Amino acid sequence: MSRSIAPSKPASPGRPKDPAKRVAVLEAAKRMFIQHGFDGVSMDQIAAEAGVSKLTVYSHFGDKDSLFTEAVRAHCEQGMPTQLFEPTPDTPLRQRLTVIANAFLAMVLSPEAIAGHRVLCSPQVAGSQLPTMIWEAGPARVNAAFSALLERRIAAGELAIDDPQRAAGHFFTLLKGDLHARAVMGSCCGGASTCGDSIDQHIASVIDLFLRAYAIP
Repeated sequence: MSRSIAPSKPASPGRPKDPAKRVAVLEAAKRMFIQHGFDGVSMDQIAAEAGVSKLTVYSHFGDKDSLFTEAVRAHCEQGMPTQLFEPTPDTPLRQRLTVIANAFLAMVLSPEAIAGHRVLCSPQVAGSQLPTMIWEAGPARVNAAFSALLERRIAAGELAIDDPQRAAGHFFTLLKGDLHARAVMGSCCGGASTCGDSIDQHIASVIDLFLRAYAIP
């Protein structure tokens, strides 16, 4: 039976919030969600782990759903920061794709990301609004940034793509391949470096396929 989750509460207004405490709460939340799952952690426990009051946790994040979402957002922004997608027209396309692909696989195959994926697939969470919140905080941001990069390369005459957003989905799905599924199932637990063939070879083959589909000769 899926759990029912009330709409996320906005963080409460009040005196200026301490950025250091916000970071401490996020780091504590990431550790505890990975160790105990979403339903196995309370806001009281996160506050104690972070060394702050429960009121501080609620004032920064509103509720546990929002805290989990922000933890995911922080992980994605650390693994694939905005500058990764900034315009660099002088950089060869294959080189840009290779850098992005390496960052993406390092992020999604990290122990933190695999643990978070398992949490989202749990029956308690799957039927809630949390997966949608996570999608908007993480994958949707990455897809949008990569789509914008593709649009710039289309305008430069390097790519022929009718639907850049769909093509972005193709790229990241191809990169995951069976590596991500195996990591989630626990059949390869050492991160990207130990999953199947060489990551470099895997990335090169994905980029070859992507460019055969969309590159202008």
